[in-house]
Amino acid sequence: MNKYFIKKVSKILAGNPQKKGMVLKTRIVTPKKPNSARRPVAKIFLVNKKQTVAHIPGIGHNLRKHSNVLIRGGGARDLPGVSYTCIRGVYDLNSVLNKNTRRSIYGVSIPENKKLKLRRKFRQG
Repeated sequence: MNKYFIKKVSKILAGNPQKKGMVLKTRIVTPKKPNSARRPVAKIFLVNKKQTVAHIPGIGHNLRKHSNVLIRGGGARDLPGVSYTCIRGVYDLNSVLNKNTRRSIYGVSIPENKKLKLRRKFRQG
């Protein structure tokens, strides 16, 4: 098989797109040079008995010890050792408040005033 077609598989996720886990600890880390910020991360114990560190995207979060989260691959590029991201709006991690752009990343459903009107054929009532 050609080496260019080999799919990279994360050992933590075991070939799955997402995994469920439980938060052991939340903390704030600073990125490597030249960036400067305070980024929230969580240490997570997954259902396959492995531990990892995942980034919590967006502004604010409600994660505590023993909260359930769903993680996916792809972490913050400037945080060393953080290769996973928590998915907002699933299990105990709330979606971001007052988010209008890039809503799918932050678990926000479409606002009522932006919903498309259904054609008469498909309307209820």
